Amino acid sequence: MRSNLYTKTRARPLFIVAVCAALLIAGYGVFEARRLIAGPQISIISPVNGSATSSTAVVVQGYAHNVSFLTINDKPAFTDESGAFAFMVSPPPGYTVLTVAAVDRFGRRAQQSVSLTVFNYCHV
Repeated sequence: MRSNLYTKTRARPLFIVAVCAALLIAGYGVFEARRLIAGPQISIISPVNGSATSSTAVVVQGYAHNVSFLTINDKPAFTDESGAFAFMVSPPPGYTVLTVAAVDRFGRRAQQSVSLTVFNYCHV
């Protein structure tokens, strides 16, 4: 009877260590997978939403993470290793909305838009 009690008391700390190790490994897995779980993320740095310009060319810059396909106004765009993108567009004069859209490898979508006013100055 004494050996049975000794075995139970000795097995309990091993069980607790095994459970803690399993929880630690599972927690680390969830921590590393958080970006995949979140889906595609887009942030536009320039142009600033609501800004105005008289330039005929506008550079859309920003960051996109967890994307497999990126478009800016329905035209393909690319990111570098850090997720940065830069794309030159020639918007027409007047009010314009620039839309950056992304799809991740699981088919989840995200999009971000900025509005911009392009002035058309005529030199007489």
